[in-house]
Amino acid sequence: MTEHTLKKFDQDIESIRSGIIRMGGIVESMVKDALAAIDSGDGETIERVLQSEKEVNSHEKQLDKQIAESIAIHQPTAIDLRFMVSNLKMITDLERAGDESEKIVKIARKLHESGVRYEPLVDMRHMGILVLQMIDNVFEAYSRRDVVKAAEVVRSDKMVDKEWKNMLRTLSSFLIEDPRRTTEFIDHIFVARSIERIGDHMKNIAERIIYLVHGEDVRHEGVKYAEQIAKGDSEEE
Repeated sequence: MTEHTLKKFDQDIESIRSGIIRMGGIVESMVKDALAAIDSGDGETIERVLQSEKEVNSHEKQLDKQIAESIAIHQPTAIDLRFMVSNLKMITDLERAGDESEKIVKIARKLHESGVRYEPLVDMRHMGILVLQMIDNVFEAYSRRDVVKAAEVVRSDKMVDKEWKNMLRTLSSFLIEDPRRTTEFIDHIFVARSIERIGDHMKNIAERIIYLVHGEDVRHEGVKYAEQIAKGDSEEE
């Protein structure tokens, strides 16, 4: 690449990185609003999430196009290509996390408009707090290229999974005890499942940060392996 081409490529990379962070900020706000809507059923909050979902979709298309064009023009190799590929996958996870937030608010609206005074069957706030912390940590890791912080996010997903399994057991027992409220119980299961899925998407992004920085694919290898790679690389640096 010429000096001019290199400068343009560096600008592309920074633009893509900034776009990812902006998209992540929108998704984080969507998740916060979705969690609030479960308890409040507030119409404005629900509508804000629905509108934000369209914005996330727009960001996804724009960033996908930008990355594809940058790859075609600059034909990056090694670490630069790794950056492009990793970010493409992160964009997909962010869009899907936005989709899960949309699912939550649609169910929240249904629960609050059912004509029966809404009372939560299980407390999902703790799992919600864990997931919001994962989002915050994953973007700190992304911004700082902090693989240790990314590995912490991978471990946090285990806590979210545990919360989800406990809720599923509780809600399933309610379903057996009072089958007349089957629809309501299933709606709560879907909400809890969506929160858990958002955690999964943050874990995916965290794993891709480790790959982005060090070229080591830690997917499907377990938390300890991700931590081992992150700490080992940190020590070498």
